[in-house]
Amino acid sequence: MKNDFLKFQAQTSPHPLAIQVSHAKGSYIYDNEGNAHLDFVAGVSACSLGHCHPKVVHAIKAQVDKYMHVMVYGEYIQEPAVAYAKLLASLLPAPLETTYLVNSGTEAIEGALKLARRYTGRSQIIAAKKAYHGNTMGSLSLMGLEERKSPFRPLIPDIAYMDFNSISDLENITSKTAAVILETIQGGAGFIEPNSGYLTKVRERCSEVGALLILDEIQPGFGRTGKLFAFENYNCVPDILVIGKGMASGLPVGAFVASNEMMNTLQDNPKMGHITTFGGNPVIASASLATLSHIVESDIMVDTLTKEKHIRRVLKHKYIKEIRGKGLMLALILETPEIADYLILTAAKEHLILFWLLFEKRAARITPPLTISLSEIDEGCEIILRILNEYEQ
Repeated sequence: MKNDFLKFQAQTSPHPLAIQVSHAKGSYIYDNEGNAHLDFVAGVSACSLGHCHPKVVHAIKAQVDKYMHVMVYGEYIQEPAVAYAKLLASLLPAPLETTYLVNSGTEAIEGALKLARRYTGRSQIIAAKKAYHGNTMGSLSLMGLEERKSPFRPLIPDIAYMDFNSISDLENITSKTAAVILETIQGGAGFIEPNSGYLTKVRERCSEVGALLILDEIQPGFGRTGKLFAFENYNCVPDILVIGKGMASGLPVGAFVASNEMMNTLQDNPKMGHITTFGGNPVIASASLATLSHIVESDIMVDTLTKEKHIRRVLKHKYIKEIRGKGLMLALILETPEIADYLILTAAKEHLILFWLLFEKRAARITPPLTISLSEIDEGCEIILRILNEYEQ
């Protein structure tokens, strides 16, 4: 199976972890040898309610028995997608009321960029340095690291950059700017939170010059920071909200949300300004609805903050220089990249799943399912501390 995996399935790196998955349940992934791997990553923040949550599984099975794909997005009325979009609108502040459902976070970014240019009639997009918004050509164009972009140039034009958390750089936002796009919490750069008041000032500057504010909540959204969306922590409402990852508890999905007036500009001049075949798929919409309903009807968001405090209290070690992030979107910042590599690779051998961040090489990701228990957290933290105690420089 491993040989077939390496030969017939395209890889993203020369050395994949290559755990052969048998099944997964709750906070654990089981391999074909019967080992239980405690999951501190949750499919890179995607499995919000853990693996195979019964409410999500039930919703998927019930929908499969009715119908699956029937028509391209936006033509037929399909109850799961309508119910999901309506519930989401009831939970979001104005003017975020109309949702365009797509297949992934990066596709949602593409749609948001098109919407911003279409609505404003402007072309300039400003992104943050060290941003990560995905890997399709438009999303890749927003990335501030040239070494990751240069092999794929030319990319889309008229992209400018500013430093995240830099107030002076807000002067770069002008009447030529269609939109500013920011991760509410920078992910690949090291789980960097906005400084106090930063997003509010970005919001004010965008409003002042008529630019739109796009917030990428693909990773911190759906309860991971203790609020339904991270922007609620920072007194800032975007014009366009981009979501994905944890939205359907492990199924492929994404969406962008804006005012009805703004979203309607994609309908005409040209017609079908953004189209997708499988966006709004009823099976995935059913999983999304079950996920969102459980998050808002349970105590899971409050519990997330309790679990964050517990992790910060337990994970103290001379090699851990800092714990960044909020809620269950946390990154251990180790003393060196070598210690981070050692921790992640050794943990994999001890059946604890950790993972790297894209740009911050000293980081080890801790983004477990929101449903993880305190005893499971203790189990994983004990392994982390033991590995760090055994490390010899």
